[in-house]
Amino acid sequence: MTWIIFLILLALFFDYLNGFHDAANAVSTVISTRVLSPRLAVWWAAFFNFVAFLIFKTAVAKTIGSGIVDINIVDADLVFGALVGACSWNLITWWFGLPSSSSHALIGGLIGAGFLKGGANALVAAGIFKTVLFIFVSPLLGFLLSTIIGIVVFNICNYFKPSKVDGFFRRAELFSASAYSLGYGGNDAQKTMGIITMLLLGGVVGSDIAPVQQFFFTHEEWIAVCHGEFVVPFSVVIICQFAIAVGTLSGGWRIVKTMGQKITRLRPVDGFCAESAAGISIFFASFLGIPVSTTHTITGSIVGIGALRRLSGVHWSVAQRIVWAWFITIPAAAFISAIAYELKMIISW
Repeated sequence: MTWIIFLILLALFFDYLNGFHDAANAVSTVISTRVLSPRLAVWWAAFFNFVAFLIFKTAVAKTIGSGIVDINIVDADLVFGALVGACSWNLITWWFGLPSSSSHALIGGLIGAGFLKGGANALVAAGIFKTVLFIFVSPLLGFLLSTIIGIVVFNICNYFKPSKVDGFFRRAELFSASAYSLGYGGNDAQKTMGIITMLLLGGVVGSDIAPVQQFFFTHEEWIAVCHGEFVVPFSVVIICQFAIAVGTLSGGWRIVKTMGQKITRLRPVDGFCAESAAGISIFFASFLGIPVSTTHTITGSIVGIGALRRLSGVHWSVAQRIVWAWFITIPAAAFISAIAYELKMIISW
């Protein structure tokens, strides 16, 4: 039981790192456009990260918990390997200021440990396919939507004085930032919910952890579990939303600089278009139950609005460096998680 509690705490540490690592996604635009101060921006984002459970159901958590690795082979050692791989890659990319995907780091961790334990048959191809597909779809969707929104908004703005446009969008960006932060909290926190629920249900159900299960599950939730449903306990929802919000409050300022200024210079109207496009994309993916990368989405949106203004205004070398981090995240996290899982098994012997 002690080992299970430790793994739940490790999962919450990953959730914290998720918020810490990806805080830049939520606040970079409002900080770089000077709509909010850095301190106020992170409090603003953290609040909406936390209250996202009021809007979103747990479809993404169910995909993570049962749609990447066959839950019948899941045990505490597999979850340990997955979390070590995800947390390690998050810290590595944070150190180098790369806005990689915490979501894909976790999925890579699950794939690495799951493959080592059960082989290819242990992996759920459909869940992995749609996740990998959205590596390409999410930034393209963000790029496309921000371009469309930008065309509409820029044409309307031609009829008004620049000072009025700037003043209006400084207020409007507060709403777009709120929508993005809400979508981010609704999608990313659910990944940890899925991991903790997987840990409580997959391959570890028994009298030794019954007190832990009783702590998290209500009577009604446990009845649903006994009928074969993958139920995310409401208590798990709350602590995961809280952990990611605290992570956001802690910052991640290395990545804020990359996202906010190194890709392209942003004005309030640009920030509004990018955040609106990213928010719409993430809401769409969350309701479909797809664990989309919020990092990919906001990056695509920022590049889209920057390219619409002026192609040379986008620092393509920085964007290229970010894209490389995207592609190596899943295999890198999988490799680290496989090593962690193997070492844990050796120690157990």
